[in-house]
Amino acid sequence: MSTRDATQERLVEVYRRKAKHYNVVSRLYPVPLYPQQAQRRRAIRALRLRPGATVVDLACGTGQNFPMVERAIGPEGRIVGVDLTDAMLAEAERRTKESSWSNVCLVQADVTGYAFPGEVDAILSTYAFSHLPEYVDLISRGAEALTGGGRWVVLDLKAPDNAPRLLADAGAAIGSPFGSIDEWLARRPWGEIRAAMQEALPDLTWSELCFGTAFLAAGSPTPDGASR
Repeated sequence: MSTRDATQERLVEVYRRKAKHYNVVSRLYPVPLYPQQAQRRRAIRALRLRPGATVVDLACGTGQNFPMVERAIGPEGRIVGVDLTDAMLAEAERRTKESSWSNVCLVQADVTGYAFPGEVDAILSTYAFSHLPEYVDLISRGAEALTGGGRWVVLDLKAPDNAPRLLADAGAAIGSPFGSIDEWLARRPWGEIRAAMQEALPDLTWSELCFGTAFLAAGSPTPDGASR
């Protein structure tokens, strides 16, 4: 089995175990009192959504972003939630049915190889990119799929620059179920993510959140979000 396949298998097993209680446990994610939901709201605002928009939520998990996206796009919009883990998608489907949303499509797929639909207005990924074995090509293909003025937004954790080890470990806590913190810190995936997004999105903005333990990257493949 390749390293990539082994990583995927490990992720699926971890999230299968967590799926049933994920919505509760994630409130402590990555550490208690971390402002995760406030950061999600900020990420969704950065999408600049309008009623009727089509949004692709990559590694959507149990659909925690869906309620906020639904309020922005309305029933005439569409959400495509993509995730690798069947158990997480089952929880997302349960949330969708309980909320009576008829505009949500759930896709079980490896997001790194996902074929984007046509006419995408926004792509969102929250707390997932650091775990992906490949993201450079995904960022490029996502940018190509966006309509004129479409937005790509990534929210994820990082280690603070030049921070004491204790604070760095807090920022890296999310990585502990999937591999060693030392490996995650050495890899520093946020640097490559930033470079790839700058290449694909000319107007990229990069904001560091919560003392540098998270980042929010947002941009459009056309300068200033202008129509192509």
